[in-house]
Amino acid sequence: MENLIFMKIPNVVFATNLFINVPIILRYDELNLIEIIEEMNLGFTTQIPIYHSDGTFLAKINGTRIFATDEGKKAGLKIEKYPRIWACKMNNNTLFEIEHEKGDQFRFSAELYTSDGHFIKCKYMTGPEMSDINGKIQKIVSSMSNCTLKNVRIGVWLKKDGSCLIGVT
Repeated sequence: MENLIFMKIPNVVFATNLFINVPIILRYDELNLIEIIEEMNLGFTTQIPIYHSDGTFLAKINGTRIFATDEGKKAGLKIEKYPRIWACKMNNNTLFEIEHEKGDQFRFSAELYTSDGHFIKCKYMTGPEMSDINGKIQKIVSSMSNCTLKNVRIGVWLKKDGSCLIGVT
C-alpha cells in the first residue's frame, strides 16, 4: 500500500516521497496517471485513470471515490464500497482499491496500466518500474525514496522508451 497524505496546500506523500505543489505526480508519455486537482469546496485531491491491459478506459478515481466509465460498465467493471474501502473489480479480480483513513488521508494499492498496455508500478521504497505489453520489465529508477520535489510541474515522467525524467518544470 502507498500512502497519500493531503493538506490544505497540495502536499502529497507517495511511496515515501514528498511532492510539494506538484500538480502531476506520475505521468506516462502524455498520460497523467496520478495528478492533483483542486475541487471546489473540497481542496486538493487526486485524479487517477484506470485502464485495462487492452487499453480500455475503465474508471476514474477522484479522491477516495471510483467512477466507472461507460466502457468500464460494458466490460463488466464493478465498483464496491465497504467500510473505509472502495474497490474496483472485474471478473472477481481487484484492479484498484482505495482505503480511506482518518481525516484527509487515504492509501491505495494499484497496478496501473496505460492506454497502450504498459504496466506501471511504484512500490514502497523503490523507484518506478514499467513492463511493456509483452511483460518485459524495465527498471526505470533503481531507488527513489524519501525525496522531496517542490514547485515542479511533473514529479516523475516515465517514457515509453524506458527513460525517466524527475522534477520537470
